[in-house]
Amino acid sequence: MSHSEGGTKAIVAALLANVGIAVTKFVAYLLTHSSSMLAESVHSLADSGNQLLLLLGGKRARRAADEEHPFGYGRERYLYAFIVSIVLFTLGGLFALYEAWHKFEDPHPIESWQWVPVAVLLASIVMEGSSFRTALKESKAARRDMSLVAYIRAAKAPELPVVLLEDFGALVGLVFALFGVGMTLVTDDGRWDAVGSGAIGVLLVLIAVALALETRSMLLGEAATPRDVAAIRAALVGDGVPSVIHLRTLHLGPEELLVAAKIEVTATESAREIADAIDAAEARVRAAVPIATTIYLEPDLRRAGTSPA
Repeated sequence: MSHSEGGTKAIVAALLANVGIAVTKFVAYLLTHSSSMLAESVHSLADSGNQLLLLLGGKRARRAADEEHPFGYGRERYLYAFIVSIVLFTLGGLFALYEAWHKFEDPHPIESWQWVPVAVLLASIVMEGSSFRTALKESKAARRDMSLVAYIRAAKAPELPVVLLEDFGALVGLVFALFGVGMTLVTDDGRWDAVGSGAIGVLLVLIAVALALETRSMLLGEAATPRDVAAIRAALVGDGVPSVIHLRTLHLGPEELLVAAKIEVTATESAREIADAIDAAEARVRAAVPIATTIYLEPDLRRAGTSPA
């Protein structure tokens, strides 16, 4: 299974969970007027929209290359992931902070249907936990022995890291909401509800900033992983290619890698021998790193004092 297929499965699982949770939370808000419940319902609504954006980005990224975009549309997945971070920051984080400030200015206890928000939050934790477990399962092969933090920072496909961050944020946010609602019910002081909403807002802003920074790096253009770079360099060297003079890589998309290299040839080789050596080197690279879809090799002579780069 490719990272894209695993990411799609995780997105669909998260979308189904969030749509149901958003509706349930909003009904609970209408019954109780809890600030934490409103912040959480908007959070789940934002997450649902984000999952739709990721699915749309994945679909648009599969378009074939054309004259205007000769390297294809693979990076569109990064663009939509960046839009997700903006939605999470504004619709999720800033709204929750505004709602916290509004509730703190005019605090009021939960006077009716007091059991509803607690039951909804506990059920939501179960559903979000199921979604998070699916995302963890789908990312297991890609993560190998990496921690979640290391995987999110190193991953080239944005979908699974985004879903993992969103689901983790949702679980922690639900705990904050449960704390705020619980303390409001115990103390009859609505300011605790505002505290819960404020904590959710701060959490979402932090997650959105972290997500924006990671996707920004991919939008600017990241090289292959050190493991893939080493594999490409080793694969280039072979019959007719004594060494690599210069090597650069760039991700055109999560599963599309551009390789540009200047390779050493000998002065006595004919044009046919050099062409054969280049073809063989390209075949070795694609066998070693299958995502190396676009390869440009320039033959050159190694000058004195020139070291590999």
